[in-house]
Amino acid sequence: MNKKIALSIVAASLLSTGISSSVFAHQAGDFIVRVGAAAVVPNESSPVIAGISEFSVDDNTQVGLNFSYMLTDNWAVELLAATPFSHDISLDGVGKIAETKHLPPTLVAQYYFGDANSSLRPYIGVGVNFTNFYDNEITNKTDLDLNSLSLSNSWGLAAQVGIDYQVNNNWLVNASVWYADISTDVNFNAGDTAYPETTVDINPWVYMVSVGYSF
Repeated sequence: MNKKIALSIVAASLLSTGISSSVFAHQAGDFIVRVGAAAVVPNESSPVIAGISEFSVDDNTQVGLNFSYMLTDNWAVELLAATPFSHDISLDGVGKIAETKHLPPTLVAQYYFGDANSSLRPYIGVGVNFTNFYDNEITNKTDLDLNSLSLSNSWGLAAQVGIDYQVNNNWLVNASVWYADISTDVNFNAGDTAYPETTVDINPWVYMVSVGYSF
């Protein structure tokens, strides 16, 4: 389903490059603010933990915010933000063992297809993601007496594809898909013994549907 959503947006982007109207949007100097629902869908992998299984991280949806500035009619920079995401961490055969929260601000350079009077503006972007993990908590100590969970912050590359539909000169609707390279070093204790540091690749897809305002 994730790939179908991404391919649908790409297809819509390619088909819409020639569509234009009298609506003026995405001009050099414009600011665009978008607010909507952002779903983080981890694509995680890790070593086997305590001889049981790999970590698994569940999905979470929060309020997504992004802020764009049009450098030209086609080039822009965008900052993605959101309310804090919260994830359950599980092991197969054990269930939920912990939870964490994170904030993933992401800055990208974007290229918008079409021109300033196109009502449909597909775009692509590439940039950098910073993810801050906090409120890390063991919720099920298991027979191993797990405790003292910590997750390191992460820097990584990010990419996106999306499309804006300009309703009028100010209001628009948007759909976008992001991919972020997020890797964290996980530390915890089993009783009084420190478990060897474990690197977990989360590498989520982020799906966002939003309403925007340009000015």
